[in-house]
Amino acid sequence: MTNNQVIARFCREFAKPAPDSERLASYFTEDAVYHNIPMQPVVGREAIKNVLGGMSTRMLSAGWQVKRQVARGDVVMNERVDNFTVGGKPVAIPVMGVFELRDGKIAAWRDYFDLAMFQKQMA
Repeated sequence: MTNNQVIARFCREFAKPAPDSERLASYFTEDAVYHNIPMQPVVGREAIKNVLGGMSTRMLSAGWQVKRQVARGDVVMNERVDNFTVGGKPVAIPVMGVFELRDGKIAAWRDYFDLAMFQKQMA
């Protein structure tokens, strides 16, 4: 499987309202770093699993719409809209994601988005 295919498959995991945190964690290296750029980075597969698993207590995923995705070597980037439902209300956040892979696993994941837009929709 190519790195491009790994990330495409990872993004499809979020089509489920509450993606399985163990399954999500399986995409990452043990020492991976996940960084939503407006917030503090999360380091390590177990910590990433806890963060991603904890999301379903606050919001339900409504799928990620990948607009464009490009891959070169160990780097995959995508422009997407992450959709959630919070308290029955839809939330849609434009995101630019950068993934660095090592041996077919995500070693670094950075998402760039407008935190103020996210907070406004959550209110």
